[in-house]
Amino acid sequence: METKPRILVVDDEEVVCVMTKRILEHDGFDVTVFMDSTRALAALEQEQFDVLITDLKMKDVDGMQLLDFTNKKWPETKVIVLTAFATTEVAAEVFDKKAFDYFTKPVRISDLQASVKRALEHK
Repeated sequence: METKPRILVVDDEEVVCVMTKRILEHDGFDVTVFMDSTRALAALEQEQFDVLITDLKMKDVDGMQLLDFTNKKWPETKVIVLTAFATTEVAAEVFDKKAFDYFTKPVRISDLQASVKRALEHK
């Protein structure tokens, strides 16, 4: 039996977590969601996901820290970064750190779905 691709979503906004989980599960993915980035980091220390979707600005552990950690521990995991605070400098830094994709909030869910599918094709 084929296993479903595993997606980790980390965002401190409940609506982003709920909607992303609902849509991606409908697409056939196994989706884990954390609104607490510290708990998400603990999960990443223990298990690998195929794709990490993370908000950039969060208290405690921010998205850039999750990106760095994931790149070191699980280099095969594709990271998609979301932010409401987009600048060209931030985009450049995110891509320098090997993020797979980057979106400004509010992100169109169809764009996010397409990005996840492309990320999985690159695995």
